[in-house]
Amino acid sequence: MHGPASSGWLLVALCAATGAYCLLRMRSSVEEQRSAAGGEALMGFGMAAMAVPAAVFTPPAWVWPGYAVVFGAAGLRALWAARSGRHHLHHLVGAAAMVYMAVVMAGSPAHAHAHGTSGTPVLTGALLLYFTGYVLLTGVRLIPVVAAAGSGAGAPPVPLPGQGPRADGPAADGWGDRPELARACRLSMAIGMLAMLLPL
Repeated sequence: MHGPASSGWLLVALCAATGAYCLLRMRSSVEEQRSAAGGEALMGFGMAAMAVPAAVFTPPAWVWPGYAVVFGAAGLRALWAARSGRHHLHHLVGAAAMVYMAVVMAGSPAHAHAHGTSGTPVLTGALLLYFTGYVLLTGVRLIPVVAAAGSGAGAPPVPLPGQGPRADGPAADGWGDRPELARACRLSMAIGMLAMLLPL
């Protein structure tokens, strides 16, 4: 999944910045928001570490089983949390994709972290279709949220998944509660996931 160094570093920067913003979102006063942001921060930093160009750092063999265990646990947590909100199912798919990529990398020769790593075509194709659809759908949904957020002080805030309407207005939204930024984070990670899945 490691491509040319320049594109690899862009992917690292995108995922790391997304993970850092998700850490800020963990300061939210909304429990559901904090929980989702924690899982997304883990995903962002995990993707950033996985995307580091192989010319700079080739991880030891034990790293990939470690990834599979960590994100397998994250997937089980997302599955449990999905009882209270279906948006956790997206976290489940993301964790499953990370486990899949870790398993593929663990089964590849140490020098094969560039293009040509072979996964299961059907599974890779299904994940590519899912994340492509997610990127398109989230991009379309993001447009009216940005428009509403920039239309002035009288615009009603858009609630986050699992969060009811806010009565205290957009001025009360901190960096951790901005719906358009939270969606942009998820969109960025989905784009990063596409970039990492394509070489498989």
